[in-house]
Amino acid sequence: MFAIIETGGKQYRVAPGEKIIVEKLTGEAGSKVSLDRVLLVKPEQGEISFGAPLVSGATVEAEILKTFRDDKVIIFKKRRRQNSRRKQGHRQSQTLLKIISIKA
Repeated sequence: MFAIIETGGKQYRVAPGEKIIVEKLTGEAGSKVSLDRVLLVKPEQGEISFGAPLVSGATVEAEILKTFRDDKVIIFKKRRRQNSRRKQGHRQSQTLLKIISIKA
């Protein structure tokens, strides 16, 4: 069984027991979250359920394992012969989730 969910503006293919990294979600480590933006559900036996755009009544239960920040990305802009330079860094906040169950 698997599902396609949407969170943080991105889509992920998930199955029970998998771990995924998503954009930061609110909550402490060890707490449970319910992801209700489910786009597709494929059970072990039976038909695929497509949403238009969401599958009604479908949820994905997940557990927050940890919240962390990704590696630093350096943004460097330079205009030649203008004595103009700009350097900026960014670290994205992310959440590690463990998928517990898919309810269709």
